[in-house]
Amino acid sequence: MHLGNAKIALLSWLQIRSAGGEFVLRIEDIDTQRSKPEITDRIISDLKWLGLDWDEGPELGGAHGPYWQSERLELYHAALSKLQEMGRLYPCYCSRAELLAVADAPHGLSSEGAAYAGTCRFLSEAERIEKAKSKTPSLRFALGEDAISFEDGIFGPQSSPPGSGGDFIVRRADGMYSYQLAVTVDDALMGITDVLRGADLLDSTPRQLQLYRALELTPPNFAHAPLLLGEDGHRLAKRHGDLGISALRMAGAKPEAIIGWLAYISGIIDMPEPVQPYELASSFSLPHISHQPFILTGQMIRQLLPS
Repeated sequence: MHLGNAKIALLSWLQIRSAGGEFVLRIEDIDTQRSKPEITDRIISDLKWLGLDWDEGPELGGAHGPYWQSERLELYHAALSKLQEMGRLYPCYCSRAELLAVADAPHGLSSEGAAYAGTCRFLSEAERIEKAKSKTPSLRFALGEDAISFEDGIFGPQSSPPGSGGDFIVRRADGMYSYQLAVTVDDALMGITDVLRGADLLDSTPRQLQLYRALELTPPNFAHAPLLLGEDGHRLAKRHGDLGISALRMAGAKPEAIIGWLAYISGIIDMPEPVQPYELASSFSLPHISHQPFILTGQMIRQLLPS
C-alpha cells in the first residue's frame, strides 16, 4: 500500500464505520502474474498497523467468502455464461497490445486510450471462423443503447451517453477475467451496499452498471474520492519513489500521524494532527470530503517522519 491507497482505504473504512455497517476486505488477485502472496501479506499488515480493521475477509472469514478473487473464478464463469446466452458477448480478435492493457491495475477508461470502435462486433460467422484459425479471441461485452445515470456519493449526479468508452473486454484471450466483470459479480454476491474508491474509476462505473443490469443484479451505492497525486500531477506510481506504508513504518512514521495527515488532506479535519481512525468515525460525512486531488511533495512526506 502507498499513501494514495491508504487514503482511499481510510475514507472507505470511515464511511462504513460512521454508518454502523460492516467493512469487507477482498483481495483482488485475479491477475496471478502480478499478484503475489507476499504483497497480500503486506497489505493486510499495513491495514492493521493503520488501525483499519474489517468484519469479513482474510483471517476472519465470513458468510460471503472466499475473499480472494483467485478462488472465485467459477462465479465469474457462471456470469460469463449467462451473458453469452443472452447474446451480450462477442469474440474479439484485435491486437495483443490492446489486450495487454486489460491486465494493468484498473485506473479507469482514461487509461485505455481511444474507445473501442467495435471492429469485431459485426464480423460474420465466416470471418470469425477464419480469424480463429490464427488467434484465440478475447470476449467483449456489447453495450446497450441506453444512457447510464447514477448519483455519486461525492461528485453528485453522473451521466454517461450510450456507447461511452465502447464495448469492453470481460475475459482476455488467455482466460483472465476482467476487473469490470469480477468486481461486479463479487460486490453483488457479497451483498455490498456501498463502494468508495478512487476517482480514476468514476468513468468505469457506467460499465459496471450495465453489467448489473444485464445480469439482473442489484448495484451498490458508489462514491469516488479524489486521488493523491505526485508533484508531476500524475497519480502515485513507482516513479515517485517509495511511498509505501511499509517503508514509512520502517523510517519511523507513526500510524496516527499518517491517519491524521490523510484526514487533513481529505478535508475531514482542519489540522494535520495525530489521530486514531475511530476518533474520526462519529463526525465523518461524505459531503465533507474535498473534491480536489492533492499534490504530494517530498517535504510533506518528511513531515510524517520523526525529526
